[in-house]
Amino acid sequence: MRILVTGGAGFIGSAVCRHLLTEVGAEVLNVDKLTYAGNLASLRDIDNRPGYRFVRADICDRPAMDALFADFQPDGVMHLAAESHVDRSITGSGAFVQTNIVGTFTLLEAARAYWQGLPSEREASFRFLNVSTDEVYGSLGDDGLFTEATPYDPSSPYSASKAAADHLASAWARTYGFPVVLSNCSNNYGPYHFPEKLIPLVILNALHGKPLPVYGDGGNIRDWLYVDDHARALHLILTRGRIGEKYNVGGRNERKNIDVVRQICAILDQLSPAGQPHDRLITFVKDRPGHDQRYAIDAAKLETELGWGARETFETGVEKTVRWYLENEWWWRPLRDSVYAGERLGLAPAAGA
Repeated sequence: MRILVTGGAGFIGSAVCRHLLTEVGAEVLNVDKLTYAGNLASLRDIDNRPGYRFVRADICDRPAMDALFADFQPDGVMHLAAESHVDRSITGSGAFVQTNIVGTFTLLEAARAYWQGLPSEREASFRFLNVSTDEVYGSLGDDGLFTEATPYDPSSPYSASKAAADHLASAWARTYGFPVVLSNCSNNYGPYHFPEKLIPLVILNALHGKPLPVYGDGGNIRDWLYVDDHARALHLILTRGRIGEKYNVGGRNERKNIDVVRQICAILDQLSPAGQPHDRLITFVKDRPGHDQRYAIDAAKLETELGWGARETFETGVEKTVRWYLENEWWWRPLRDSVYAGERLGLAPAAGA
């Protein structure tokens, strides 16, 4: 297959590109705008492989998208390009609306125009996977799980923009018969994760003896998914998922944020004992606005229909992740020094600001 991946220099996108090249044997065109979170160093292991190509382009640029479709002639699209950090969406929602909504619309239209011009056999096999998040569902109470039938109830500018993108993709399937499949995933973690997110932020702050910020009382619950497990799921959904359907992807690893932080500290106490006890650095900070209490995914549809299952438990995955950051300073050091040093994000701007 020839697969066009948008956002392939990001955290999940780079894992998808590595999986497609090394495990699937697909040809990959990686299209990425290279915002602050895009990092070509994450693709170092595959950037010289036959069948891999990178193009710097913005999904909002329709002529550029049309040209890429015409040139690469993909059999499928895996759309991961997005502004993705809730905290940043609180103070800079415009970028989220532009990339996640306008960009998805532009890409859908470019892909649809390309698809309509394909020979009948290729037209019938073409697929467009819209990759989304469980945050579109809002916040769960103490019980229950998000299913594919859970109503959307987004809480942040980020999740609202992703919900809009999902609705656009679904509407393109219903209105135009465009062969869309959708996925909604729980919180990802693993190697090459930009250090604004909880797990890499805690690892690197702890290594540097900096405070480990925990929102509120740390009781917010997330369902954690190892990124390589997610990459495998996305390829299955693209190639075997039913057109017009959505599939929830989750690792069945619910954890309170405070417990995640303490577990990372315990691993670092063993692997980097010079700074122990690392949990002395835990610092509770003012909660962010609109902070959802709990996310938890029911991945039964994906597991039963497509035969997917997470290979990593949270215990195995988080230890692998900590070890990776300890062994790969070459990757994260430039980011900490010049892009993001661990400062607080997500404080709501003052009225009128």
